[in-house]
Amino acid sequence: MNYKVFFAAMLAGCAGAASAQSQVSIYGILDAGLALSSGGPGGSVTNVASGMSQSSRLGFKGSENLGGGWTVRFVLEAALALDSGGTDKENLLFGREAWVSIDSRQWGSLALGRQYTPIYKTLTAVDPFANNYGGAAGRLMKAETGGTRTPNTVTYATPAIGGFDAKLSYAAGEVAGDSEKSRQLGASVGYQAGRLALRIAHHQVNNATATDRSDSTLYMVKYDFGPATGSIGYGVNQGMKDAEDRDLLLGVTVPVGKHKLMASYIRKDDRAATTDFDADQVALAYNYSLSKRTIVYAAYARMSNMNFATTKFGTGPRELDLGLRHSF
Repeated sequence: MNYKVFFAAMLAGCAGAASAQSQVSIYGILDAGLALSSGGPGGSVTNVASGMSQSSRLGFKGSENLGGGWTVRFVLEAALALDSGGTDKENLLFGREAWVSIDSRQWGSLALGRQYTPIYKTLTAVDPFANNYGGAAGRLMKAETGGTRTPNTVTYATPAIGGFDAKLSYAAGEVAGDSEKSRQLGASVGYQAGRLALRIAHHQVNNATATDRSDSTLYMVKYDFGPATGSIGYGVNQGMKDAEDRDLLLGVTVPVGKHKLMASYIRKDDRAATTDFDADQVALAYNYSLSKRTIVYAAYARMSNMNFATTKFGTGPRELDLGLRHSF
């Protein structure tokens, strides 16, 4: 497929629709900077990286009011790699999101397509960095590796009732003769009351033969104290074969005018008999808003166990990020 021709046609069509009906919008994020990594086996490395504070993207979204409290919505979101000019999501055209939904204020929302899993949405809520920068929580916590996005997915989200809401997702393995092979299931239940937010999320992945599976559960507590917002996340993970671990995250976010400070501590407790993946990570980040749509940022992360993982944009246990982000 000629992506340049496709995007040109899409932009022209969306612009016309938006002008005529005000129902379709084009949006995006352009994020790039320097990632300075040290402590790895090959020595220090400096990379130009894309999407360190938020993933770079180009998206199209729209809605139609059907009346009676019913609305149709869609999102098509492509990942961009500013460092290379390519895409960074499995070489898919709309690798971040691609779905259409029908929503009701009374009955909730039903969406079909490529979507985020309930457990990943919970991870980005509890992590002060929203799984960004070198200290992204997903480098250690199973809530990312257990399932970030799933294709072939049907998701149902309830409306909020008395502060409670729930989400259910089913990602078909699409294997003829056996619906359990490569199937993924997800769910979450949350409660919001004033400054307090609670959520429990679960994700299950069957292997290609439906002979084994992994299960991950993430608990979240988040409270806005006013000057700062604190968060606690705890993950219970049972992987395939004998993999088993626990994850603990402590986070804080402090906004002060145009400034925002973020920090987190993560502890991974590996309980499998055959591996030694215990790890700790401390991370800090600072944002300064140049305008409503543009920020500059700096971040630092330090990890204790490279046997399990490295920092997000580096090749070792230490990473310093310096970058610029613009949204439109």
